[in-house]
Amino acid sequence: MLAKVNSSAVVGLDAIPVEVEVDIASQGLPSFTIVGLPDKAVEESKERVRSAIKNSGADFPAKRITVNLAPADLPKEGPSYDLPIAVGILVASGQLNTNLDDAIFMGELSLDGRLRHTNGVLPQVLMAKDKKIKRVFLPGINSKEAAVIDKITIYPVSSLLSLFEHLTDQKPIVPQKHLSFNIFLKNEVFSLDMSDIKGQEKAKRAFEIAAAGSHNILLKGPPGAGKTMIARTLPSILPKLTYDEALEVTKIYSIAGILDKNSIITTRPFRNPHHTTSHIGLIGGGTVPKPGEISLAHRGVLFLDEFPEFQRHVLEALRQPMEDSFVTISRAHGRITFPSKFMLVAAQNPCPCGFFGDPLHECKCNSSQIIRYQKRVSGPMLDRIDIHLDVPAVKTEKLTDDDNSIKYENSKTIRKRVQTGRDIQTKRFKKTKIVSNSEMTNKNVKEFCKLKDESIKLLRLAVSKMNLSARSYYKTVKIARTIADLDGSINIKPEHLAEALQYRPRQEI
Repeated sequence: MLAKVNSSAVVGLDAIPVEVEVDIASQGLPSFTIVGLPDKAVEESKERVRSAIKNSGADFPAKRITVNLAPADLPKEGPSYDLPIAVGILVASGQLNTNLDDAIFMGELSLDGRLRHTNGVLPQVLMAKDKKIKRVFLPGINSKEAAVIDKITIYPVSSLLSLFEHLTDQKPIVPQKHLSFNIFLKNEVFSLDMSDIKGQEKAKRAFEIAAAGSHNILLKGPPGAGKTMIARTLPSILPKLTYDEALEVTKIYSIAGILDKNSIITTRPFRNPHHTTSHIGLIGGGTVPKPGEISLAHRGVLFLDEFPEFQRHVLEALRQPMEDSFVTISRAHGRITFPSKFMLVAAQNPCPCGFFGDPLHECKCNSSQIIRYQKRVSGPMLDRIDIHLDVPAVKTEKLTDDDNSIKYENSKTIRKRVQTGRDIQTKRFKKTKIVSNSEMTNKNVKEFCKLKDESIKLLRLAVSKMNLSARSYYKTVKIARTIADLDGSINIKPEHLAEALQYRPRQEI
């Protein structure tokens, strides 16, 4: 007897329908074969399914069983096919008689028939909704992750036995209620606040601009100046994730298997890879391509501390994703594209010892060491960073001052201004796929950043005096647009451009 059960495979960030065909032959020696390009985890599902069916009180047919995962030319990986294969065997053996055309199954089985946590559930549920599939059966532990998608019925399955009882109308499974995105939004608690940082007003202002427009920023200063602390405080002033952005980020984390107990990601990611991270670890890849740090930082922050210490070829690999906002990984069996719209925050010392140009400490590096250190990051890479900021050491007086009369702005106040600026951008770009000012193309800059005569004169002077490249020119205009948004100004004024020009690197002057 032949049975067909719907399932799916995750390729990149999207799911593709997979039909699990189970045939139990009336003749032939007992055997269990899975075809359709299964990997080792799928091959081993034979033993898990056999034990799960027996331990659930059902009969495992001692006949020739052939399972085909169609389409046959698509590689299948992971243990999520356990449940559809088990259901297919029960239907094909005549132990289960029900219509499964409008249902999709996914989940890993344990030997006693219970269902375990399965990666990549969210993109599979989204695919099921697009294909007009009405019912989704998945592990109960994944049910809240799937319940953020509306207009589809989610059944949280605890075990193969409970699923059997549901399909035979003995003991129906109560569907998981739809969970609104707003339920997950709560008052976020951050370990660091902007009010904790004494001094560094210029750096705080630069981070406010960077957060509002999602601009890349490079911090350069001596050890102990507070570069890392300021960078780690950035999440506390970033605007809140929208529903669509949260779904994008959650899909990436679900596929990578690091969603943990979170149903949906509601805070912007902050990724901080070590400088020994490999090319694949940062960009993504592997035999079966998985998202790297730049994709895990999608719609959030990628913080690279000790910037020049990263391997040169690893940093150069960032150039294309920073420009295109996605990375394409090519392997023998195909190409997979992962999104990478991240905000780069990099921090570095001015020299190997860290005190070059410091008025209070003597630099112990010779000129060749300083030049070699500064050249570790290429010019094209630096040109792709919007804001270049020198962070001087904080004066001892400010660190030891216990005067409570000095009130530093807290993150909540700054975040309100950042959110207002981002709301203006959302309204401006509502007819495009752009979210923030930093994502504007040159064509968008001409459309949304029209300059008056005074501003054009200032820019022309800056281009000639500061030797700005074409990319630097457009980045300056984008930053000025963000500053104008924070100022509540419709037009970009000369003072906005003047402030934006302060954030270009010194070596261009």
